[in-house]
Amino acid sequence: MGEPKKAQAGSTEVTRAGSVELAAVAVPDVIVSTAAMSTRRLRSEDYKDYSSTEATPDGSPPEGINGFASPESYQRFGESNGTTWFQTLVHLVKGNIGTGLLGLPLAVKNAGIVLGPLSLLVMGIAAVHCMGILVKCAHHFCNKYQRPFVDYGDAVMYGLEASPSAWLRTHAIWGRYVVGFFLILTQLGFCCVYFVFLADNLKQVISAANGTTNDCHSNKTTVLTPTMDSRLFILSLLPFLVLLVYIRNLKFLSIFSMLANLAMLSSLIMINWYIITGIPDPSNLPLVAGWKTYPLFFGTAIFAFEGIGVVLPLENKMKNPRHFPVILYVGMAIVTILYISLGTLGYLRFGASIQASITLNLPDCWLYQSVKLLYSIGIFFTYALQFYVPAEIIVPGAVSQVPERWALWVNLLLRTCLVCVTCLLAILIPRLDIVISLVGSVSSSALALIIPPLLEITTYYSDGIHPVTVAKNFLISILGLAGFVVGTYESLWALATPPIANTTRAFV
Repeated sequence: MGEPKKAQAGSTEVTRAGSVELAAVAVPDVIVSTAAMSTRRLRSEDYKDYSSTEATPDGSPPEGINGFASPESYQRFGESNGTTWFQTLVHLVKGNIGTGLLGLPLAVKNAGIVLGPLSLLVMGIAAVHCMGILVKCAHHFCNKYQRPFVDYGDAVMYGLEASPSAWLRTHAIWGRYVVGFFLILTQLGFCCVYFVFLADNLKQVISAANGTTNDCHSNKTTVLTPTMDSRLFILSLLPFLVLLVYIRNLKFLSIFSMLANLAMLSSLIMINWYIITGIPDPSNLPLVAGWKTYPLFFGTAIFAFEGIGVVLPLENKMKNPRHFPVILYVGMAIVTILYISLGTLGYLRFGASIQASITLNLPDCWLYQSVKLLYSIGIFFTYALQFYVPAEIIVPGAVSQVPERWALWVNLLLRTCLVCVTCLLAILIPRLDIVISLVGSVSSSALALIIPPLLEITTYYSDGIHPVTVAKNFLISILGLAGFVVGTYESLWALATPPIANTTRAFV
């Protein structure tokens, strides 16, 4: 029992990520009721310790936990007031559906009308497989160390402790730090995406205001009124988002989350309706796109599929966690089908004119202008919830180092600085498609594809692991690493290439 206590005391800042990851799934993307549940569970936990281990009932796990084992293996996780299978399914689907969904039609364009959907299918299979690996390794360490719960960072740390390398065993604590680092990087990357998304949509609405009509079906070219640069729109959003992140109580954030859920759900319904009611002849679309744009597809797609951080907290909060494997596969099947359908149909609908977010292709009529504004309102409130995760990892550790009378001011100052950092990065990378691909390639690929297969190898190396499993895991990690390197390079190269200015938009 001494080992788990040692692990828990290792780093409170990074350990908080385990349960605070649930705040990330509270972002309002599709489902209305999810955020209130997630934040309500988080409010019951102490501010100074967000370890998911402490949020679970005391008790030792029974023998025989190894992967998706017998139902009895899951009894230690269950909570009498935990989530039902349906609530967990909703959380899982919602945690994997974010702003990346709106960029998938452009991702399909970057891969081709045939290669794009097939690649999304393969990536979905790989993503759910890596999620299963993470759950399997977490169960193994729960049994080994008699812990009721192990989060992502703990699992990587214990995996390094079980590795054959003495150097890795000595530096195992860095496994938790690496996971925490990529979690912070991913969440702040999401915040950068939100800045650019809001600026692009607001700029388009304002530019087309003079030409906005009540006719949403006319095929015409809209002349956009010249307006200020998108960077100025990003900068103008800064004070409002700074004030928003000053809200530190999840009780109030959950209210904003509910409003955002309603706004974004309504918008997605209207977007899908517009897409399916006017698909033209797709015969002129390329089956396979050029190889230089495929890395951009990878970055956008893995950005959309990056929901692995929510898997373990969701399983831990279930009443009957033995149902989780089925929920995982069903939920990810729903997500993958939704991604493939929207990405493919969106590209079929708009063809070569598809933009970084499909909302930018909607007509300039009052109905769809309101859709853009409605979705933007949802994204605006979502910023605070995505920001909550890195803030709760970074801020408390810094505040604890100053006198109590300065604690509040230091807290607000750090929050302001973090928002300014995301604003500055968004100004430096004001292209929505590039920032999505860059965030996906740099951080999402590490959490979703690179780390889990290597974790399985180190976890079961001493117990004996089949060479085929080792080869399969190395292949997944190598492909993830290749996407990381090439996707980052191509994103930076595309960023250095000036986009072609366009003051008109044709609707099909």
